[in-house]
Amino acid sequence: MKHPVDAHVGKRIRHRRWMIGMTQQQLADKVGIKFQQIQKYETGMNRVSASRLWDIADALGVAIGFFFEGLDDARESAAPAQGDILADKEAMELLRSYYAIPEAQRRRLFELARVLSDAA
Repeated sequence: MKHPVDAHVGKRIRHRRWMIGMTQQQLADKVGIKFQQIQKYETGMNRVSASRLWDIADALGVAIGFFFEGLDDARESAAPAQGDILADKEAMELLRSYYAIPEAQRRRLFELARVLSDAA
């Protein structure tokens, strides 16, 4: 049975990998392991060691703390919305596309989305 922390860390690994447009194979190559191991980390089936998490953080360009962000919120919430969103492929593609837009245009798009959601 997977531990909730391992599942959370795995989701964060997948989230960051998707955000930068990296495949499991590319991440595995950078870390020096097989892509199947990345799959197991991302599903929480295998626990990531501290040294391996260090290597993954370096390959993904984030600090170690990134993988634990939102963990307290997930514990306190009966149904953590972030976990559900990160599991949705369409939402991940939308996020990746959003962050590919230049910042000034992205802000205008964000404001438009906010106005539309307030009007709904």
